[in-house]
Amino acid sequence: MKTTEVLRKHVKKYIDKADENSLRRVQAILEIDQEKDFWDELPDHVKNDVDEALQQSERREGKPHAEVMKKYNKWRTK
Repeated sequence: MKTTEVLRKHVKKYIDKADENSLRRVQAILEIDQEKDFWDELPDHVKNDVDEALQQSERREGKPHAEVMKKYNKWRTK
């Protein structure tokens, strides 16, 4: 038997005996696995901008979060 077939057989046995809580966890795992990654849905220009921002951060070209928040925190009040 192939590995996939063996795994399916074992999982089916487990599911037949599992309680509701375990079944809900398995279902959640399977649903997450089915979801598309939002990154794949982004337009190329957005991906390029994010990649550039990450490269800038690695080169320490950005400003620390605390510094930015100090400047703009006054906007958050009221």
